[in-house]
Amino acid sequence: MAPRIDHIESWIFDLDNTLYPPSAKLFDLIDERMGAFIMRLLDVDAVEARRVQKQYFHDHGTTMAGLMRHHGVDPEDFLVDVHDIALDRIAPDTRLRAGLARLPGRKLIFTNADADYAARVLEARGIADLFDGICDIRITQYTPKPDPAAYSTMIAHLGVDPANSLFVEDMARNLTPAKLLGMTTVWLDNGSESGHRDHLPDHVDFHATDIADWLDNLPQPWGNS
Repeated sequence: MAPRIDHIESWIFDLDNTLYPPSAKLFDLIDERMGAFIMRLLDVDAVEARRVQKQYFHDHGTTMAGLMRHHGVDPEDFLVDVHDIALDRIAPDTRLRAGLARLPGRKLIFTNADADYAARVLEARGIADLFDGICDIRITQYTPKPDPAAYSTMIAHLGVDPANSLFVEDMARNLTPAKLLGMTTVWLDNGSESGHRDHLPDHVDFHATDIADWLDNLPQPWGNS
C-alpha cells in the first residue's frame, strides 16, 4: 500500500539534479569550477584536485565542508566562485510547473547550495513563483545535508512540522535524517552522481525516477491519475 500523502502540508524539494534532470549536466559546470578552485588553492593538478573534491564530498556531505574543515576556506569565496555559471542548459518545464502547482500547501527548497543560485535555477525553470521559502547552506551556517543539524535548522527556519512534510531528494543518504524526523520521503533515483550511496530502503517511502512523472501519477487532486 502506498504511503498516505493527504496529510502533507509542506512539500520540501532539493534543488540540484532534483528540480532539473542530471541529463542537463548543469552540475558538470559547477564540478569544473570546484576543480579549478582546488587546483589554485592546493597548487595541485586536475587529477589530484578531483580526488580531493570527491573525497570531501563523500566524507563531509559537500566539497565545501571538507575544504572549510581541512584548509580553512572562506565558504563565501567558494560559493560565489563555483556557482558563477550560465544556466542556459536548463529551461522552463510546463509539465513540472503544472505538477508543482497542483500540490496543496507550501512548496519549499532545502539545498546545500546558496539561495542566490537557487533563485536563479528556479527562475530558469519557470517555477520560482511557486515556492514559499528556501533553506540554503548559509541558513544552516554552512552545515550541509545529511548532517542532522542542517535538518533541525531547516525545520525551524521554514516553520515546518516534520510529521506533515514530504521531502524529495536525488541523494538517498539525504533522506535518512528526514525519515528519522518523521517526514515522508521521496527518492528521485534519476542517475545523479552517487545518488545510490548509503541507500536504505526503509527510509524511502516513494521511489521515483522522474519528478514530473511522479507528480503526474499522484492520486487526484495532487496528480493526473
